[in-house]
Amino acid sequence: MALAAAGGSLSVSWSLWTAFSTSHDVAPRIAVLTILLLVAAVTVTLGGPDDDLDRTGALPWPPRRAAHLLAALIIMVLPLLATLLTGARFGPVGLVVRDAAGLLGLAALSAATIGPARSWFLPLGWTLAAIVFPLSGQAWQEALTWQSQPPGSAAATATASLLAVGGLVGYVVAGPPRCSPAEAAL
Repeated sequence: MALAAAGGSLSVSWSLWTAFSTSHDVAPRIAVLTILLLVAAVTVTLGGPDDDLDRTGALPWPPRRAAHLLAALIIMVLPLLATLLTGARFGPVGLVVRDAAGLLGLAALSAATIGPARSWFLPLGWTLAAIVFPLSGQAWQEALTWQSQPPGSAAATATASLLAVGGLVGYVVAGPPRCSPAEAAL
C-alpha cells in the first residue's frame, strides 16, 4: 500500500507537470513537495501492527531497520531520478538525494520518538514552513530552511546529513516506541 501511495503521488506530480507546464524542469518547490509526499507514504512502514512481535525475533532488528531505511530511500530516489530521462525532470540530483535523505531521516527520528503513526507530522510542518517562508543569505537561515535551498548550499547539506544520520541511528537503535494497550486498540 505504501509503495502504491508513493508511486501514485509521484505519477500525479509528474503527469500534472507534463500536462500543464512549458518547462521541462520541475520547479524545486514542487520537487520538494513530491519528496515530502513520498516520505509521508513511506512512514507507514516504519512500525508494525504488533509491538510485542516487533520486539522479538531470532535475528537482531537493527540491521533489518537499517536495511529498511536504505530500501525506502532507494524506492523514493530512483523513480525521481528516472524522470531525468523524461519530459518532466525532478532534479537536480543533489536536491533530490539531499531532501529525500534528510526528510526520511527526520521521519525515522520522529518514528523512534513519537511513533510511526505520527512520524510524518514534523517533516510536513517543517517542509511547508520552509517552502512558504524561504530564507537564505546566512548559514543559520539556510540550515533552518534546508529543504528549499539550492543543492550547493553547505548549510542545507549539513543539516540534511545530520538529520539523515541522526534518524538512522535513532531508528536503528531504538526502533518505534511501544504504544499503550488503549492506543493499540484504536
